[in-house]
Amino acid sequence: MIYTIAVILVILWLLGYLAFNMGNLIHILLIIAVVVVLLRVIRGRKPL
Repeated sequence: MIYTIAVILVILWLLGYLAFNMGNLIHILLIIAVVVVLLRVIRGRKPL
């Protein structure tokens, strides 16, 4: 389930990046947020 959400977010991120190609900061923050949430889930901590 979490991997499906992560894949959907990555696809949406790529579409947004290719379509608008601006606001690089928000894309970097999105990647960091996804990685942090995935690490917390993998390590067994409660998600944010």
